[in-house]
Amino acid sequence: MNERKIVIAGTGSGVGKTTLTIGLMAALKRAGHLVQGFKCGPDYIDPTYHTAVTGRISRNLDSYMLPHDTVKEIYVKASRDADISVIEGVMGFYDGKSPISNEGSTAEISMLLEAPVLLVVNCQSMARSAAAVVKGFQYMDPRVRIVGVIANKVGSEGHYRIVREAIELECGIPVVGYLKREDQIAIPERHLGLVPSIERGQLQPFFDQLGELISSTVDLERIWDLSESPKVEAPESEIFRARNGQRTNQVRIAIAKDAAFNFYYQENIEMLEAQGAEIVYFSPLAGERLPENVQGLYLGGGFPEEFAEELAANETVKQSIKQAIQSGLPTLAECGGYMYLTRAIEDTTGRQYAMLGLIPGIVRMQTKLAALGYRDIIGTEGNFLLGSSDTAKGHEYHYSIFIPDSDCDIIPAYETSGLRGKKQEGYQSKDGHLIAGYTHIHFASEPGLVERWITRCLAHQQ
Repeated sequence: MNERKIVIAGTGSGVGKTTLTIGLMAALKRAGHLVQGFKCGPDYIDPTYHTAVTGRISRNLDSYMLPHDTVKEIYVKASRDADISVIEGVMGFYDGKSPISNEGSTAEISMLLEAPVLLVVNCQSMARSAAAVVKGFQYMDPRVRIVGVIANKVGSEGHYRIVREAIELECGIPVVGYLKREDQIAIPERHLGLVPSIERGQLQPFFDQLGELISSTVDLERIWDLSESPKVEAPESEIFRARNGQRTNQVRIAIAKDAAFNFYYQENIEMLEAQGAEIVYFSPLAGERLPENVQGLYLGGGFPEEFAEELAANETVKQSIKQAIQSGLPTLAECGGYMYLTRAIEDTTGRQYAMLGLIPGIVRMQTKLAALGYRDIIGTEGNFLLGSSDTAKGHEYHYSIFIPDSDCDIIPAYETSGLRGKKQEGYQSKDGHLIAGYTHIHFASEPGLVERWITRCLAHQQ
């Protein structure tokens, strides 16, 4: 039995994967298809565009952070009623956790799902050489199935014909379309990548323009035909299965969600719900106090530094959250949420904006990247989510650094390992109910974390 899915992969970062993916999604939707979006790797921002254009929540597929059966489970659950799944790659096709294996790469995801691949090639200043690039990707790992090419940044239709002829002759696969250099539609960027769609307001005119452009120069019918592939079979649900049959709402967990805080894996939220949590959203940026009668709090990542002045000015919101955490509310704060709980955020000019002051220190924004990459995570003693014998996986990606107050001892929340070795990371309150750090955790890498959180919330409730 077959289904339709296609991976949009690139020869490297910056070749136009996201623009082409969003445009293809818009064009397919205009043609009347139900489109399900996915993003390879630990990216929070590109999926917001997928979700906005398709009207369906986009999911992350990460073969390093998650067991392979879990990746399949997430894919099958999300794509079940879709006509076609469009999977955007991460970085270059073979780039992942390791320089000597496919681990965590788009290539590994494509093989895991038996998904055909469209390779996006930046053809600027190339002609026949484009065929050599494509052939190299074909031969790097013969198990992958590259079924076609999209030529990006060609100079003219004549340039496109030369590139297409060379690739089709030498590589034996079709070139299904192109974008000219002057056709590039700019998506706003900032230091952490694309601006989340949540900040952009009405996006439909942008999607319509991009969809029309793709429809005019890319062969959608050919892509539709090439997308046919074996149906993915997944094991019985594990990460979304309620333990002990429990699905009734036992506790209420508040989640901050707005333009300042919006980095959450959808699976993290759905796993909390599967274990009996009712999720209550609120917006600190909009002046919304912490909801009443909640037994847990999740402050996700985002861009609090971009809204530091507004966040600092709203004392009512800050006090509602601060008082609840001080009273023992079981809380997880990741990256942006961690920054919000410190004494202040300092921008690159040296100006400081007062935050909640629960964590003794400040975060200082800088113009260079402070941390990037996957993390293997071990909890510390007293951490109610991840104890010293519990392990999980996640990632870091931030430009700020935490500077603790000189007169305070910081109890770290985690010990993390990455390419640069091990380090103590984050902050844990003395009684262990507040866990905060730069590390973004994928709960499906350690499902026991969710059960421990619910248990702690129940204890707080009582």
